[in-house]
Amino acid sequence: MNNQPDFKQLEILEQRLGYVFHDKKRLLEALTHRSHKSASNNERLEFLGDAVLDLVIADFLFEKFPHLQEGSLSKMRAAIVNEKSFSQLAQHLGIGDSLLLSNAEENNNGRKKPSILSDAFEAIFGAIYLESSIAVVKKIVFALLERAYPDSSLHNLNIDHKTTLQELTQAHYGEVPTYSILNTTGPDHQKVFEVSVSICGEEIATATGNSKKKAQQNAAELALHCFKQRGIL
Repeated sequence: MNNQPDFKQLEILEQRLGYVFHDKKRLLEALTHRSHKSASNNERLEFLGDAVLDLVIADFLFEKFPHLQEGSLSKMRAAIVNEKSFSQLAQHLGIGDSLLLSNAEENNNGRKKPSILSDAFEAIFGAIYLESSIAVVKKIVFALLERAYPDSSLHNLNIDHKTTLQELTQAHYGEVPTYSILNTTGPDHQKVFEVSVSICGEEIATATGNSKKKAQQNAAELALHCFKQRGIL
């Protein structure tokens, strides 16, 4: 690889995106790091893409999880809209192979730097938005997130089940859940806690975990499933 465009890699990137750029110069701009000796770089497109992705990902979560309230949706969005997540999505698309970097940045392993990958990821979607529409960006991002999070759930997107359950019960019952330790087993270095969660005096679920916190989270997750079966979620 060098610091000149590799048009074969650009084609591969477009195939992975499921989108062919009408203006290749705009794609090249999105892939150009500020260290590269070019007339323009991807900083402006990154600024735009950041706002576009924030909206589109919020839309994705709003549609995907109709039962979640604002607090939980915000936490879930924060789990996706960040440098670490965007750099992983960039790796999923192979963006690093197409970046235009200075020789110094190239030798400094710049193609794998999370900050550079994340910025290029945002810039690409800023570029797609400029030459198409928000609907096109939405289609591409939705498909990408479905691939990246095939079992998209509260668990693998790092949602706090306890917080989600509390928001639900406060909204529906005006009460917060109560957690009780039912049993503790195992040696001190390998304890297992059994915890129940109750709402308005009714025990909804019980679960175990290798810590009190984990057991409570597991119980809250089961309680959410129970409420879903009841048609409350």
